[in-house]
Amino acid sequence: MVMIFISYFTILMTAVLLPQPIADSKTYLVKRIHDELLVTGKGDSPHWKNANDLSDFIYPWENEKPPLTSFKALHSKDWLYCVYNVKDPNINVYIEKHDKTDVLNSDRVEIFLRHDDKLSPYYGLEMDPLGRVYDYQANLNRKFDPSWSWPAGQLIIKTSKTTDGYIVEIAISKASLLQLELLKNNTLQAGLYRGNCVKLVGKEATLKWISWVRPDSATPDFHIPSSFGVLLLED
Repeated sequence: MVMIFISYFTILMTAVLLPQPIADSKTYLVKRIHDELLVTGKGDSPHWKNANDLSDFIYPWENEKPPLTSFKALHSKDWLYCVYNVKDPNINVYIEKHDKTDVLNSDRVEIFLRHDDKLSPYYGLEMDPLGRVYDYQANLNRKFDPSWSWPAGQLIIKTSKTTDGYIVEIAISKASLLQLELLKNNTLQAGLYRGNCVKLVGKEATLKWISWVRPDSATPDFHIPSSFGVLLLED
């Protein structure tokens, strides 16, 4: 009887100590690689063939099927790698100030990362086909600090155009994810999105919003707890 109790206790403790997905969240498994991946902006490293392909993105607020968006991620000892492959025959990019706010009126892909479901704080990376990034720190209820930037030297972004869209390939250092207290027990709470700019007249952009997770909102809004899923990093 004692032996049975010990075995049960061991199993229970092992389950507790292993990284656990967040309850009721979509989870994507980030496979591990044992050397570094060359970020070219083309997603052409042989390593990407072994990554899980996530392409079940949706239009949460449109009554139509969205254009294809593919996301893949891998991780090494020191880096998290991500690549978006976007189908978009009509790429719209806004250029005025030549600063990061131009991204807001452009086609783009996005990654949000948070500490917890209180969104206090969370971090946004919004990246356009030119490789520009609108990065910021924010808190719940859209309290943005756009003057904030991702730690210097800890983020790589490269892009390329394809015959029917564009590719955004990035590397985020694990050192920065740990510094910002985002990487915990091989788990990242992340939102994966795309802003599909269907029309750009001057600086007036019409965007349709694409998401991995369906947010609990009747109107377009990714800046809420229900829009996040989980990236689980393989041991």
